[in-house]
Amino acid sequence: MQKIRNVFDAILKYGHDEDFAPEVDNDFVPTDAPAGSDQKIEIMRNRIEMGQPLWHQEDRFDYSGLTGAIRPRE
Repeated sequence: MQKIRNVFDAILKYGHDEDFAPEVDNDFVPTDAPAGSDQKIEIMRNRIEMGQPLWHQEDRFDYSGLTGAIRPRE
C-alpha cells in the first residue's frame, strides 16, 4: 500500500471532485442547528456522504432565539 504524501498522491489514488454534481432528493431538508455546532457539522457531513448539496436555502442563518451558557470573567 502506497503512502499518500500530498494532495497530488490523493488525487491519483482517489480521483477528484471537479465533476461532482449534488443531487436534491426528499432527504434533503433544512436544519435549525446553529452554525459551527457539532450537530450542524454532522448534518453537513451526512449531506456530502449522501451526494447532496452542502447548504440548504432554508438552513438557520443566524443565532436569534438561542440561549447559551454565560461564563463569568475571571
